[in-house]
Amino acid sequence: MCCGVYRASVFPLPVFYEHFIAMSKLPKQNQFLDLSDYGRPVAKVIANSLKHTSLTPVHVTMGFIIAGLLAILTILKGYYLTAFFLLVLKSILDAADGELARAKNTPSYTGRYLDSVSDIVLNFLILITIWYVTDGSLSYTILSFLGLQLQGTLYNYYYVILRNKHNGDTISRVFENEIPTAMAGEKQKHVNILFKLYSLFYGVFDKIIYRWEKDAATAEKLPNWLMTAVSTFGLGFQLLLIGLMLVFNLKDYIIPFFIGYSLFIPVFIAIRRLINR
Repeated sequence: MCCGVYRASVFPLPVFYEHFIAMSKLPKQNQFLDLSDYGRPVAKVIANSLKHTSLTPVHVTMGFIIAGLLAILTILKGYYLTAFFLLVLKSILDAADGELARAKNTPSYTGRYLDSVSDIVLNFLILITIWYVTDGSLSYTILSFLGLQLQGTLYNYYYVILRNKHNGDTISRVFENEIPTAMAGEKQKHVNILFKLYSLFYGVFDKIIYRWEKDAATAEKLPNWLMTAVSTFGLGFQLLLIGLMLVFNLKDYIIPFFIGYSLFIPVFIAIRRLINR
């Protein structure tokens, strides 16, 4: 897809974030304050420390999978402060695998799809675990999971559109509707398998958001202040909220919160359409 390039209005970042949250996936002039990307500074340190080692981005992805599974175990055991730190660690490592791929100049579709597939499986398991320890409603838990994923899909959709428009990182595509050709250093068989899993897990969410926001890909304006607001739908911010609610003994409100927060999906869509009239 070819889109016209535009210059977004620059949202003034605090000096700390402007220096440390480099948002490698976008050129500097189009960066916004990403509230879900708080782990980026530490992720960059991790990536730089691993740059000249034999460890690959996939190894780091396996690390965040382990952190996520350990977080689930600690939630089951009632160690909520430990769970909080593990969820934050998971978010940091989730950013570090991409940073390492850029540091080593080894982008891959294998890593991109493995990351996404791992995320959605862990999200489901985390919410099921919260349902188990709160003895809540399974139906509401499923509804919360669907809302959580639609939130993340809207944020990622807008973010990928920006990255394509402004010549940023283009490994992620606006439309994931066909198997990509494997890049150097990866096997087409692995790309095929992971793409099919990605399509199975994310296809319905992608289709829903695209149906609601099909004209967003050609929108002239996705201002930085709006992207900052929508970044509260990002997985890093979602996990941070879950961790904080566990620590402050608000676990019974986690499922209802994400159901309610999904009401902001049409709000953000309406705002995006209004500023592009």
